[in-house]
Amino acid sequence: MMLRWPVRLLFAGALLALVAAFVWRQLLLPDPLAFAGGTRVALADYGAGVTGVPAELADADPVTKGKYLAEAADCAACHTAKGGKPYAGGRAFRLPFGTIYTPNITPDRETGIGAWSDAEFLRAVHQGIGRNGERLYPAFPYASYTMLADADVVAIRRYLATIPAVRASNRPNSFVFPFNQRWLMRAWSGFFNADRRFRPVAERSAQWNRGAYLVEAAGHCGECHTPRTLLQAMDTRRKLAGGQAEGWNAYNISGDRLSGIGAWSADDLAAYLSKGHAPGHGVASGPMAEVVALSTSRLTRSDIMAIVTYLRTVPAVPTKVWPRMAGAAPAVANEGPTYNVAGKRLFEGACASCHAWSGQGAITADQQLTGNRAVNDGSARNVALMLLNGMGKPEGAGPYMPSFRDSYSDAEIAAVANYVTARFGSVPSRVTAADVHRLRAE
Repeated sequence: MMLRWPVRLLFAGALLALVAAFVWRQLLLPDPLAFAGGTRVALADYGAGVTGVPAELADADPVTKGKYLAEAADCAACHTAKGGKPYAGGRAFRLPFGTIYTPNITPDRETGIGAWSDAEFLRAVHQGIGRNGERLYPAFPYASYTMLADADVVAIRRYLATIPAVRASNRPNSFVFPFNQRWLMRAWSGFFNADRRFRPVAERSAQWNRGAYLVEAAGHCGECHTPRTLLQAMDTRRKLAGGQAEGWNAYNISGDRLSGIGAWSADDLAAYLSKGHAPGHGVASGPMAEVVALSTSRLTRSDIMAIVTYLRTVPAVPTKVWPRMAGAAPAVANEGPTYNVAGKRLFEGACASCHAWSGQGAITADQQLTGNRAVNDGSARNVALMLLNGMGKPEGAGPYMPSFRDSYSDAEIAAVANYVTARFGSVPSRVTAADVHRLRAE
């Protein structure tokens, strides 16, 4: 009987140690550049060329510089509602605990940010604190923007002051308790927002550090492409290993050769960022298509190559849910999966004329399905969303993907998605009509 108390104490101690370790891993996360090692130095001690605009725009006027930086930070995508006025806000982001609407950041003095001071704008961007002291939700990526140099944030502010003012009141969020308690964001920021500007790695090149600044601060790539912890912070231990953005899977862009971009060449990555398509690797769709259209395609060649240089050094993080890419698909209709008759019939009627039975693209290379991560994703989430939403036709673009939202039922969308993954991917999906119905709502 006397021996039981020591055993119980040991058990309690072990349990407490496990809880402490779990909490430690949730709250204490590595710095985004921790993987690079080296010595972190102040910008002033490193030299020019890391922040600001690239050398090609060194002599540009202040508004042009601010516009470039706003595009590098991809401000328009989030702060423009579908079909709405640029930067007037109102775009809905549906989260598990409610819907958040982006605010108006046009220079309207009553409903926008026209009356804000530079200091108030800097505080919002760096600390996630609104003009009236309210805590902002990290759907606004201030945990990444906190690394932006003060001068760059002010330059963006100067540009925003020149765009047309739109009178549009901000829509209230619909978060449920306790998520509607903004004061909780004080604690979140205390752990997950360092409120510290970008500090280069002394041993790395100016091009690498410029790429790090664009990826980690301005472009905030990790906000979508890094998994989240239980507390909704970026899990930097699994840096760029894949996440979600507006219901779409944001795939692994770490150096893993199987599930990431480790096998991509520098030219492949540059083409994807500048054109939204890399031969043999598929086409940007969903939120990533917006990123390309509104941000990365507008960057200079030197900045794109800086991003490529940095991304190619990010350590490999395997993602088991996204397997090895499938090989070539049969070039004729009668070969391939035979169990999904409805999916094959729909593919034949609406898809084969552009994508071809081989998946190589019947007209242009950007219609290629083989080698596309989305069709090798067993969830088929992105394939189904692409069928539902299509791809808007950019200015001057060739063939584009139409939306089948109003043409096909939930069951038909599911059938096509399952056929596409079975024919062109390595893991056939099992999407149901109920799954598609949920995706429609999202």
